[in-house]
Amino acid sequence: MKVALAQISPRLGNLEKNFDLHLKYIEKAKKKNVDLLIFPELSLTGYTLKDLVEEVALSPDSNPIFDELKTASRDVSLVFGFVEEKERGLFYNSAAFLSEGKIVHIHRKVFLPTNGMFEEGKFFAQGKNFHTFSTPYGNAGMMICRDFLHYGACYLLFAGGSDIIIVISAAPGRGIQGKEAYETSRMWESMGGTISLFSSAFLIYCNRVGFEDGKHFAGGSFIYNP
Repeated sequence: MKVALAQISPRLGNLEKNFDLHLKYIEKAKKKNVDLLIFPELSLTGYTLKDLVEEVALSPDSNPIFDELKTASRDVSLVFGFVEEKERGLFYNSAAFLSEGKIVHIHRKVFLPTNGMFEEGKFFAQGKNFHTFSTPYGNAGMMICRDFLHYGACYLLFAGGSDIIIVISAAPGRGIQGKEAYETSRMWESMGGTISLFSSAFLIYCNRVGFEDGKHFAGGSFIYNP
């Protein structure tokens, strides 16, 4: 299996531009014979949405953007982040896994940080579950950013038989010292290696880059082979 990580910088609130950016990376991935292409958290919308949440929300079952991405997934399996609209005016910070022209799985972020610079709990509904699901490449599980900082969530996935754990993220960089990497980047990579080792699962982490609303997103994406 050949995996590629699209460590992009989405434009805040601009679905059209971000969708076009996804299509460009999908074309690049096809030319390189990539099997699975992974984008960061909220890759279709940008992160600091606040009252833009409702404007950029998508319904996976009836949306032209999803329809085109499903079609693209016949050539390259995809993971990407988006705002999911559900009944009763609920909006979720979600991740979709598309393959062979179908929606394989959607994960809704469970642990919504609402402290300091983070305000997710004010604008998003909370997901409830972590599931292992079948893919063409083995059993997989997905988490979104803060979900990964809860060991119990990781345990649920590898206890459920996940061979691949996919984490998509929009994690700002903090704790820089001189020319060294961000302390937060070191933390994510250290946790990734530890979880991969203990679970005997491949650990794939895709974080975004760029500046948005005063935050610098640190990148530092990686893949661990157990």
